[in-house]
Amino acid sequence: MAVQCVTKVELSISCQNLIDKDVGSKSDPLCVLLQSTGEDKWVELDRTEKVKNCQSPEFSKKLRVDYFFEKVQKLKFGVYDIDNSSVDLGDDDYLGGFECTLGQIVSSRKLIRPLELKKGKPAGKGMITIGAEEISDNRAIVLEVEARSLDKKDLFGKSDPFLEFSKQGEDGKWQLVHRTEVIKNNLNPSWKKFSVSLQTFCNSDLNKPIKVSCIDYDSDGSHDLIGNFETNAAELQKASLGSPVEYDCIHPEKKQKKKSYKNSGVVKIKSCMIETEYSFLDYVMGGCQINFTVGIDFTGSNGDPRSPDSLHYMSPSGMNQYLTALWAVGQVIQDYDTDKLFPAFGFGACVPPDSKVSHEFPLNFNPSSPYCQGITGVVEAYRAALPQVKLYGPTNFSPIINHVARIASGGAQQNTAGQYFVLLIITDGEITDLDQTRQAIVNCSKLPMSIIIIGVGEADFKAMEFLDGDNGVLKSLTGESAARDIVQFVPFRDFMKAPKEALAQSVLAEVPSQVVSYFKMRRLAPVQPPKP
Repeated sequence: MAVQCVTKVELSISCQNLIDKDVGSKSDPLCVLLQSTGEDKWVELDRTEKVKNCQSPEFSKKLRVDYFFEKVQKLKFGVYDIDNSSVDLGDDDYLGGFECTLGQIVSSRKLIRPLELKKGKPAGKGMITIGAEEISDNRAIVLEVEARSLDKKDLFGKSDPFLEFSKQGEDGKWQLVHRTEVIKNNLNPSWKKFSVSLQTFCNSDLNKPIKVSCIDYDSDGSHDLIGNFETNAAELQKASLGSPVEYDCIHPEKKQKKKSYKNSGVVKIKSCMIETEYSFLDYVMGGCQINFTVGIDFTGSNGDPRSPDSLHYMSPSGMNQYLTALWAVGQVIQDYDTDKLFPAFGFGACVPPDSKVSHEFPLNFNPSSPYCQGITGVVEAYRAALPQVKLYGPTNFSPIINHVARIASGGAQQNTAGQYFVLLIITDGEITDLDQTRQAIVNCSKLPMSIIIIGVGEADFKAMEFLDGDNGVLKSLTGESAARDIVQFVPFRDFMKAPKEALAQSVLAEVPSQVVSYFKMRRLAPVQPPKP
């Protein structure tokens, strides 16, 4: 399989003079990046964090895009005022957008353009600045930072400190590279460990000046400086868990006013490490096998397969929504599976010989070898099984998820980045065992495993969207959180008229980052790491 060498580009976003949509306070902007999939269809690639009460935000989170020289990659930047916790932007105020190609950004390195509410209609005086850098260094800097004895800035309580790390650009200006979380009401805060790509942090130059500012957060956006100091990555690296590096946090005005001024607190770098960050291609090309399992919903809610309004009804061309979805996704993923042997199961039907309900029966009715040869083999097994089973119920997902989890936990015990498992479930969405499925997914989030759910038909897929976990972390009934997001849900009806590649792209979009997130969580390098 020919894998193109992809250039990664990192985009830094800031906005100026955004229009104000909030009564009594400033907007809370966030920028979303969309890529065109043709014919006015857009898919979200990434989004920045939300900056509260700010009309000229500089976003800390950088947006990463794969750059293909041979493709025109149309991009759309949308700035929204976020007023709630839902991920869906449909209920948030639009502050303006800008469309261009990735080629335009890359060739100008920095674009400054007016935002538009719609074509030809400017969004007030709103502007967007997009900076681009090619990412060629796969190292990251990992920092653990705390502070003590910070100045008290708030009248009725202690300060609410956060840190901003900035690098010095060629023009001498400081450019934000990371902003920590805010720790409320605490003069001795300890921030969460964080990781920033070394190129973002200091352009991979360990001696490049870095400014660290400690700031007191105010909900109205008028944050107060507690103090700052300058350093560089080489100095930070001297910190290890046994011997931290400490810096005086200096407020320039206080220092000028008072001779006896010592500092406004001390920032302590507890540990600083430089680690290699591997990509999906590093793992695949380094010998990781992607194992693909298929689960097909044979429950009664699909309708009698002999009736033309059934989701399992075969059209005269021998196709239905189940098969179209299977083909689209299977053809992409089979390239990554070297043995091309796919275990394929059905659930929710009465199966021969004794017509008992089964929630994980092999499509080829061979429990000792449920493997089908290639996607073609899965399609043939499905077509052969359909007339032999009786559609029944309930719709239980957990047995087939737990089945793949048992195999994946065997893979996890090898302690190498050699195996990853992807389960594709195609369903009409009427799930019965939601609580058991939630628990199963939370358990699987600790395994080398992803779950893709394609919803066919016209049902209400609220339960599937809930399992997807994009609206916040999925929790089990007992309140245990998923270790990482492993479920991707896509409704087939959104792609009925789209080119068949669009479904596969949307469904598989999150798999590469899920593979990387698992091996990173386990601190596993590729079996054969790339040569420097």
